[in-house]
Amino acid sequence: MSNKSVAKNIKLVILDVDGVMTDGSINIYDHGELFKKFFVRDGLGIKLLQDAGIAVALCTGRTSKIVNERAKELSIDWVMQGQKDKRQGFNHICALACCQPEQVAYMGDDYPDLCLFPLVGLACAPADAIKLVREKADWVSSQPGGHGAIRELAEFILKAQKKLDISVKKRFGIEL
Repeated sequence: MSNKSVAKNIKLVILDVDGVMTDGSINIYDHGELFKKFFVRDGLGIKLLQDAGIAVALCTGRTSKIVNERAKELSIDWVMQGQKDKRQGFNHICALACCQPEQVAYMGDDYPDLCLFPLVGLACAPADAIKLVREKADWVSSQPGGHGAIRELAEFILKAQKKLDISVKKRFGIEL
């Protein structure tokens, strides 16, 4: 089955954070994490997915208050942080979303993400993911993590489902 065919059935997109939502940089000062840089176009991609009825969740190995803040800004309800074995967070998110694993697209960039690739319908990676992750992914963006990879994935799924125009019209009142 082609990636486009699989994308037609996606109901949930789960994203890693560092290296996917961000460029992977971790900025720490003497009192802890100072900031993470998020790309506004990726945020809009998440909102367009949500406007089309596709849920979005986060599953990450690290724990950060900043991630909670970004999730809140984007109305992402399911955030699993501190997931050393991401399968536990994944299973919990699928149960909360009432979604089967084959209806899930997951984007990750490094070794800890590989455990989810065989479980999901569409395993995705940003362009700058490590080589093994790119090789094992079903779909690889042309953009790096934190710089448009999520937006590209969102548009790929929405186009496959013929919902991009609807989402844009709903959010901005314009037709493409």
